[in-house]
Parts: sequence; structure tokens; C-alpha cells
Amino acid sequence: MEYVIGIDLGTTNSCVAVVQNGVPTVLPNRQGYKTTPSMIAMTESKKRLVGHLAKRQSITNAEFTVYAAKRFIGRKWNSEQVRQIVKTTPYRVVEGPHGDVRIELRDRSYAVPEISAMVLAEMKAIAEEYVGQEVQKAVITVPAYFNDNQRQATKDAGTIAGLDVIRIINEPTAAALAYGFGRRFDKQIAVYDLGGGTFDISVLEMSSDGVFKVISTAGDTFLGGEDWDNRVIDWLVEGFSAEHGIDLRSDRMALQRLKDAAEKAKIELSGQRETEVNLPFIITSGRNEALHLQRVMTRADFERLTADLVQRTIDIVSETLDDAGIGKEEIEDVVLVGGMTRVPSVERAVAQLFGREPSKGVHPDEVVALGAAIQGAALVERGNKMILLDVTPHTLGVMVAGGMFEPLIPQNTTVPTSRTRTFTTSRDNQTAVKILVMQGENERAQDNELLGEFILDGLRKANAGSVEIDVTFEINADGIVSVTAKDLETQRDQTIIVAATSGLTKDEIRSMIDEGRRHAVDRKVGEEFEARKQETEQIIIEIEQLFAPVERVVGQSDFGRDALTRARGVVDRARQAILAKDQQQLKEHADSLSRTLRMFKGVVARM
Repeated sequence: MEYVIGIDLGTTNSCVAVVQNGVPTVLPNRQGYKTTPSMIAMTESKKRLVGHLAKRQSITNAEFTVYAAKRFIGRKWNSEQVRQIVKTTPYRVVEGPHGDVRIELRDRSYAVPEISAMVLAEMKAIAEEYVGQEVQKAVITVPAYFNDNQRQATKDAGTIAGLDVIRIINEPTAAALAYGFGRRFDKQIAVYDLGGGTFDISVLEMSSDGVFKVISTAGDTFLGGEDWDNRVIDWLVEGFSAEHGIDLRSDRMALQRLKDAAEKAKIELSGQRETEVNLPFIITSGRNEALHLQRVMTRADFERLTADLVQRTIDIVSETLDDAGIGKEEIEDVVLVGGMTRVPSVERAVAQLFGREPSKGVHPDEVVALGAAIQGAALVERGNKMILLDVTPHTLGVMVAGGMFEPLIPQNTTVPTSRTRTFTTSRDNQTAVKILVMQGENERAQDNELLGEFILDGLRKANAGSVEIDVTFEINADGIVSVTAKDLETQRDQTIIVAATSGLTKDEIRSMIDEGRRHAVDRKVGEEFEARKQETEQIIIEIEQLFAPVERVVGQSDFGRDALTRARGVVDRARQAILAKDQQQLKEHADSLSRTLRMFKGVVARM
């Protein structure tokens, strides 16, 4: 059976799900958890750690432990968002060769899709262990407000991880699919999705015949739980600085401890009125004096520090409803998605805005992965009648004279779609026109994202304004944008498929795929060795426990002493194979160990 896994690649945590026998299921990792921290680390011996293993050593290995990489994905090094994040990360972030973002770990730098691929590869491994076979196809979710470059970077991460990413879908849409799975009703819902790094709001119409239609979507790809954590960190740093005159951000380990403590405080304040942050030996003063941080934060303190962040989400929701011409009273259910929706001030604000208590019918951490798995199953199952109609989250258009942005496909247009507009040349005897394809909501073209550009040449010479050119934008169901420019008189045309970029070349991606495969093989060999090692060590323990009673029975004869000597030799050689990490030798000694154990047990049984 071919499985398509659904992956929620989150800023803080990631989750993987699959549909088996018509039932969508979230898959536990080896530690038994259904979500895995989106963290990777590189140890001193250059061993790669992912998830819980990376998180456990994050404080002692802060400089080489990466978290919240999703905030960088698809962004340019010179963007304002990147400048902000770099100020507070304990790990090293540098400019890449293509103006992209790279993260330095030990002796080399990694592209952000490469870091994300390590998390996705872990999700793939979790799924394969659960279903008992190799998994290749996946649906991966992204924030609804991600632009094309961020979506492509996510897709590249999946490719590097060894996955065939058959669809990228929006996180709120995935949540709606899981919310409506197995139900038959006509309802208009809002999905409020506040995760670790991003915020989305989507309004959807769900019909009893299995059609999920997105009406409107908006968001902020730089607003999430990390910002709440940073407010707590600021509060702790400023209090410590006032008391001791030391900025804790100057120490990487102290900064990682603060990050860890801020996240814990945020979680605890969702269930209690106050929490104590206690970080002994946080830093050493100039006089070699160990200093401690100890402060009590109340829920009121936390809500005061983060009130403007909550309000930013509410403003986006209100604006989205207004733009779509939808009244709050028309929303029949509000679905909360993302771990941050457990924060009381967030839940309270949403309830107040919509005038109703949000739905408690879905798990905020798991629902997105479930929806992705449901979409994956729908794409490969014959006869599946579920239809998903999504929208383009950003306006698409071209730059025109004066550096202005001329929209062709407005934000929240249902895809697939096609739009055409006629433009005229602006200069005398102009024989070519440059078409700059842009994405964004700003009137000035330079403030929007450049997706691609091409030149339509060979125009007939004419007076200004007399050559008419049709520009057609087309978006297919996968979100691929193609733009065609045509001279209406000569019918000469030029088309570009707008290929979003993650900042990686094809050669770099191929190289990363190869490295990922090598790591997967090494990991498999390592896991097989570990399993055989544990099995061997258990047999050795059992044999050693039987040496004394066996020696009492057979130790008096030459044959018995010789058998004991051979048994000790078998055990010693197995131990040496374990120390040498020689799996082939361990395999060869397995039969000898098993025979020795059976022989010893037989001797003891006759006693």
C-alpha cells in the first residue's frame, strides 16, 4: 500500500500523520511523544541530533543547537526580519553565497532548507517505523501567508529529506480539513492559527458534499510564540541588568537558558496565576562571583508585556473579515490552532471578537498534520470526492511606469485562475518591454517581492502609447504562476513560468540530497549496530551470571575447564567487537554467544 504522510513543519514543534484504513492518525516518535521539537544540534564529535535529543543538550551546546529555523526559511539575508532574529540567536547565522541565510554548525555552514530537511527526515523516519515500509510521498503544510519563495524553500527541504512533496497546503486549510473530516454539514468557519513563529487567519465555507472553499486568508509570517518568549526574555534581562549591571545576552549559554526558562514560564502561566523563574549560576561577574537569577512573574505581568502582540492578531482578523465582506455573526465556529492558542489572553481575545467561545473539538498541536494526511490520501485515492478550493494569499501583478505596482490577481482569489490586462508602451519607438512580476500588497513595486522578470522584444516601432500589450497571469492548482506578454498586433509573445527560489542552486540541492541519503544510510547502520550491541550485551550479562555455577559443576575436568576458557574467549571477542563498533564481527560472534548461553543454561538445569 502506498502511504502519503502529512507533515506539519512547525517553528517550535513538528508533527507527522498518516491515513490508515480511512482513519487519520498522528504518529508518535521514539520517545512516545506525538510532536517533535523542530530543533537540530551538532555535537563536538559532529554527530547530528534531532528533536528531543537536540533539545536536551541545548543549554550546554547552545552555539551549535538550532531552533526556530522556520523563521528564516525563504528569507533574504538583508531582510528586516532576519536582522531582528540574528540579535537573539545563540547559534551563528551568516550570509549565504546567494544573499540567503546560512547557519554555522561546527566546521561548515548549512542552508535553512537543509536544516529543515533534517527535521523532515526525522518525520519520515517516524512514519516509516510506524507503517513498516519506506515512505516517499508527503503533503507538507506552510503558513497561509507564506510567499512563493518561502513555499519553494519548504518544498526544497522536503526534496532534500528524500520526500516527493506532492502538495504544499496552507496550515489553516489543513486544520479545516481535519475539523470537517467525516462530518456532513454546511458551515462557515474561521481558523485562527497562532503557532511558534507565524500567525494566520482563514475563513472557509464547508459544504455537506465535501467541498472546502477558502473565502479569505491573511496573516503575519513574523508573529508567533517566539515573540511572546522574547518579551519574557527582555523582562528577565532588564531586571537582571538593573540589579547587577550585566547584559545576559552577551553569554550564549545564558541566552539559551533564558530562552528555555521563558518558554516554560509562558506554558506555566497558561494554567496558573504566577511562576518563579529560578536560574542559579546564570553568569559570573567580573569579580569571579557566581550570580543567580530569581524572579516571580505573574500572569498579569505576562499579559501586560504581550498585550500588543495579541492585539496585532485581532487587528489582522478584523481586517480580513472586513476585506472579505463577512460579518462576525456569519462565522458559525471558530477553530483554534497552534500551541499559542492555549494562552488565556489569546483565547479570551478571540472569544470577545467573535462573540462566541472557540471550538474545543480539535487538538491544536496535531490538527494540521492530520489535515495534511487527509489531503494526501485524497490526492492518491480513487473516487475520493473531497474538493479543496484554496486562494492566493498575496496579490500578483507587474511593475508599471513610475515604479508603481499594478495588481492583476488580487489577494484571496480562488485558484486555479487566469487574468489578463492590456498595457501600452510608454516611449517613442520602443521595441522591447521588460515585465517585472511582483507579489505583495504595497502600491510601490520596490516594496513587494520580485518573483521573476522577462523581456518581450521585437515590438514594432511606433509613437508612445500606441503599442498594446496583453499581460496574462495564470495560477494552476499547485500554485505555479505563469505570465505571458503578447503584442496584440504582431501576436509576438513571451512566457515565463515564475519559479520561486529558496536561494539554492540545483547543484546545491542535488549535493544536499546525496548527503541526506548518506546520513540516512549511516543512521540505519548505526541503529542496527546499536540494536545488535544491546542484544549482545544482554547475552554477555546472562553468560557471566552463569559462569560461577557452571564452573562448580564442570570445573574439575579438563574438558570442562577447556569449555570455560573457550566461553571466556567468545565473550572477550564480542566485547572487543563492541568497542571497535564492528557490526560484522558482532554478527559473526552472535551464534557462538547463543550456543554458549544454551550450553550454560543446560548445565545449570541439570544441577
